[in-house]
This record gives sequence, structure tokens and C-alpha cells, in this order.
Amino acid sequence: MHITTLFLIPFATLAYAFVGGVFLAFSDFVMRALALTSGHGGVDAMQKINREVFRWIFMPLFLGMAAGSVAIAAYGGFALTGTGGTLIMLSGLVYLIGCFGVTIVFNVPMNNALAELETTGASARDYWVQTYLPRWTFWNSVRTLACALSAALLLYGQIWMHQGFVPAG
Repeated sequence: MHITTLFLIPFATLAYAFVGGVFLAFSDFVMRALALTSGHGGVDAMQKINREVFRWIFMPLFLGMAAGSVAIAAYGGFALTGTGGTLIMLSGLVYLIGCFGVTIVFNVPMNNALAELETTGASARDYWVQTYLPRWTFWNSVRTLACALSAALLLYGQIWMHQGFVPAG
């Protein structure tokens, strides 16, 4: 059994789910709760969250899975054949584009803009309510779905490869 199949793919399946779970929490209730604060309270809390995320396990897992996804996509695309290989390759690509790429292109620039604002200013509240909350939450939901899809594709790719999966019907 190849080391990628033995260690990386099972770990990646869990990691995709863990990262997606964090994003789900934000889209499902954290951002709604922050929206219920005065605009200034939400800005202050999110600025703190955005600083703290770099200090814990989430960031190494999130970034590590970007690198791992390159390996998974390459493994599925070049080392494996058939539907299982395609599903495994797609899982890596979905994470790279739908999670990591969306983060870099959409969420990080909004986080950076929010970080520059004085929490008590009117411009901070306006940006928070009119731009940040709706747009950041939308793109965060895209990341959530991408992580879930990546985990599912990886899981079904493995099942397909190792169980001789044959679709019903």
C-alpha cells in the first residue's frame, strides 16, 4: 500500500472535515451572533479572531492541507486510474480552489481591510454592516461547501478504489 493511501488520504479526509467545520460554525452562528452586537462590538471581536487564528492549530492545518491537496491532486491524477483516481484528484483541486483560493482572493483582503479600521469609527461600522458581514459570510460559506465536497470526494474516491464500488441502477 502506498504511503499516500495509508496516511495522507485518511488524514486529509479528516482535515478537510475539521477545516470545513470551523468555517461552518462561522457561517452558521458566529457571524450571526457578531451581527447582533453593536457594529463596533462585531468589528472588535472579528479583529481579535483574525489575529488569534494564526496562533493555534487551525492555521497549520489550513495551510498544510493546501500543500497536501497539491499532493493529493497529483496522486489522484497521475498515479491512479479510473473514477476513483478522478474523485481523489478532484478532492485536492476543490480544496485548493474552493477553500484556499477563495480565502486568499476574497476573505483575506476583507480581513485586512477590517484590521485597518478603528473599531469605534463610523466607517468601521458601515464597512462591517454593508460589506464585511454579507460578503465575508458568503465566501466563508463557499469555503465550507468546498471543504465538505473535498472530504466527500476523497472518501468516495477511496471507497471506489478499495471496495470495487459499483453504482446502483
